Amino acid sequence: MKFLHAVHPRDFRQYNTEQIREQFLLDGLTRPGDQRAVYTHYDRMIVGAAVPTAAPLPLEAHPELRAAFFLERREIGILNIAAGTGIVEADGERFRLEKLDCLYLGMGSRDVRFLSEDAATPARFVYFSAPAHHTYPARLMRPAEALPAELGAPETSNQRTINKYIHADGIQSCQLVLGVTNFKPGSIWNTMPAHTHGRRMEAYFYFDLPEDQRIVHLMGEPQETRHLLVRNEEGIVSPPWSIHSGVGTAAYSFIWAMAGENKAFTDMDPVPLGELR
Repeated sequence: MKFLHAVHPRDFRQYNTEQIREQFLLDGLTRPGDQRAVYTHYDRMIVGAAVPTAAPLPLEAHPELRAAFFLERREIGILNIAAGTGIVEADGERFRLEKLDCLYLGMGSRDVRFLSEDAATPARFVYFSAPAHHTYPARLMRPAEALPAELGAPETSNQRTINKYIHADGIQSCQLVLGVTNFKPGSIWNTMPAHTHGRRMEAYFYFDLPEDQRIVHLMGEPQETRHLLVRNEEGIVSPPWSIHSGVGTAAYSFIWAMAGENKAFTDMDPVPLGELR
């Protein structure tokens, strides 16, 4: 498991491209037959992925967690981003996940395994985990059950649907908030105009982007922005002091997940477009 330490915004201003990629880019997570994870020191969120093929992949309790099992003191949100059907087994209960289905497992789930129905077309599970203090029940949610929010407009190339799965009015959690953003035809800008939220960190995971295309992801303090070129099935860790926005060279989707002080989706600090630098 890789570890990402917190960065002060004053220090971030001096970073070059390679330093930014090393400290904030989540890459190489979706590898067939493997499970990989990144532990961030932003609200202790873990971002990981599992692509089971012939054999199941267990959700491992990494030694650094000092836990008997991964979810001993944690909760987790899991999405399948592939067309291949996946199965998550949790303490003997089986959950079948089609593409964009979301499964929440609460604190205390001891034996969790990832499987694919067909090894030739494996599921691609992406998960986000945060510390928990209470056990909420496991729940599987289909995209049609998610709470949609329509934002943006065709004129600004940012018309999109935000499907909220884990939030105050959806799947209950201790602090994890999670959803998926999909774009209308012709729209490629996400989270623009930009915002920050000093009460929470956020992580993005981009997917369904053609392999030869890229996302130009913007981050940094509103008046001191930087950018990264991000490929399909790569993610970004966004500190509370940073904007998190991007534009694609082709159509794409992304998972967003937050953890921190509260679960209010609307708790954000807008940044007027004219103030960005």
